[in-house]
Amino acid sequence: MTSLHLQDSRRTSEAAVITKAAVNAADRLGISARVLAVVLGVSEATVSRMKRQDHLLEPGSKSFELAVLLVRLFRSLDAIVGGDEAVARQWLRNANTALGAAPLEKIASISGLTDVLAYLDARRALV
Repeated sequence: MTSLHLQDSRRTSEAAVITKAAVNAADRLGISARVLAVVLGVSEATVSRMKRQDHLLEPGSKSFELAVLLVRLFRSLDAIVGGDEAVARQWLRNANTALGAAPLEKIASISGLTDVLAYLDARRALV
């Protein structure tokens, strides 16, 4: 096996892991396919293909990097709420005065997604 083949295999594996993790995070947080498409900057059809594992996010692409941030958001929020998905879903949908909107609204933009992550990172530091 050549190093190029191993490198391609690793990239495909990384793409599969992040794609599946983003879809699972969205599902567990109750994020619709439409909202996930907006967050990742892809079409709803692409999200549908991602759910069927017919489409993998390309490592290094904008959508891949946004998926990594979404997974990070999920992991941070999950740690804060102790794995209680109902609380996590509610937190995403409730207005947050520190963020100036509901986190679910904020994550529709890249700057909002990073703001929510910074907020969660700060809250995790207190836990």
